[in-house]
Amino acid sequence: MKPIQFQFQTDLPNIDTLLVPVNQEGQVSEALSSLPFFSALQKLTTELFENGDFSGKTAKAQLLITPSDIAVRRLILIGIGDTLTTKNYLSCLKSAATTLDHCGALSVLNALALVYPAERDQSWALMQNAQAFQRSFYDYSHESRGEHTPKEPTLSSMSFPCDADNASVQQGQATAFGMALTQDLANMPSNFCTPSYLAETAQQLADEYGFGIEVLERDEMTAMGMGSFMAVAQGTKTPPKMISLRYQGAGDSAPVALVGKGVTFDTGGISLKPGAAMDEMKYDMSGAATVLGVFKALGELKPAINVVGVIPATENMPSGNAIKPGDVVTSLSGQTIEILNTDAEGRLILCDALTYAQQKYQPEKVINMATLTGACIIALGHHVSGLMANNQELAEAILKSGQNTYDRFWQLPLGEEWDEQLKSNFADMANIGGRSAGTITAGQFLARYTKDVPWAHLDIAGTAWVSGDNKGATGRPVPALVDFLMTQI
Repeated sequence: MKPIQFQFQTDLPNIDTLLVPVNQEGQVSEALSSLPFFSALQKLTTELFENGDFSGKTAKAQLLITPSDIAVRRLILIGIGDTLTTKNYLSCLKSAATTLDHCGALSVLNALALVYPAERDQSWALMQNAQAFQRSFYDYSHESRGEHTPKEPTLSSMSFPCDADNASVQQGQATAFGMALTQDLANMPSNFCTPSYLAETAQQLADEYGFGIEVLERDEMTAMGMGSFMAVAQGTKTPPKMISLRYQGAGDSAPVALVGKGVTFDTGGISLKPGAAMDEMKYDMSGAATVLGVFKALGELKPAINVVGVIPATENMPSGNAIKPGDVVTSLSGQTIEILNTDAEGRLILCDALTYAQQKYQPEKVINMATLTGACIIALGHHVSGLMANNQELAEAILKSGQNTYDRFWQLPLGEEWDEQLKSNFADMANIGGRSAGTITAGQFLARYTKDVPWAHLDIAGTAWVSGDNKGATGRPVPALVDFLMTQI
């Protein structure tokens, strides 16, 4: 993805396009009063409003060519409405990015960064602007799209007319790069994005940014005792992988561990899923894609923190060798699991990955992310991700980063009552706990493998991708995780 050159200036000599926010009454905010041609802008927008040509309603856009008394080739007015909320502001950024994408702008002075919701500040606005405009360049252009012509944006530079805040802009832009990688991997057909491809992508990141990397193969994991992960993988001929990346930015301090579910295609196994929309089960590796996207951002930002990423990657397929309901397997932790439903496979690969991450890296805290339960979509829809944790301080920090980035979470409880639903007559636990509280019992299953470390579980089943005409990966929850890691420095 082509990078935008972000900079800070207020003069217009090298600017061909000016982005200006206009309110519901057709007025330009006084926050823009230091800009050249402020009076001319105010006069123009007032005339447009009085003539009924531009209302300033939220996210409405108006492109004007060579406006009178304003020495730019293009003037783009963006309506910000009467009350600027976080949601409305992000809608305005999306509208502005779309308008820029459909004109010939090369260099832009962006005054949208001077206005922002009352509960936010200038740093937040700069981060969101950098992320939104860099993200607008994203175009899934994998070879599988055939004759698709990749997007080639003309925009090359964007200036903000305010005091320099490079850290916020860098975080927003790096997050956009990470989201693009996450989207590319998740959007890719599963016959291309295999566990081996995820491992190759991790190796490319390691080569580019100097990360440490290790990839375990099936025989090694079997010998180590990863009976739960290998039980899922035994039904597929496609080689499973356990991928580990290490970012070392803070000496020998204990790292934060990110663990991402990497089921590159999920049929449900013997407990076969319905055929409708099964193609979307290529997105069941979105947790793994998130880990790789976060590492892309870390490579760009180089923060003073240590982070490890652990990705258990496999397909979940039905075959003569696949696990069956009623089978009992032994996890790397030594705990035994009765398989009551082979479509509850994510927790089976994650539990061994969580144990492995703790044994190998002794992390300070652990966060796993997974498209784990359809029940989470029923509970929360597609706007916020589910969060469960055994440590409230960790949960609060993640919730705060979710609010800051508008990549939001909603905390669900854990407790003994839900843990009792996992009882089995034939093993230490069952892999499902019945229909009620399915999202919580899935989290409660993972909690059995994270008793000795602060841990949080993010269920991103409803937010990692969208269906319908605009089907595609969202890149979430990369923004929240990058923000969280940046607060840990």
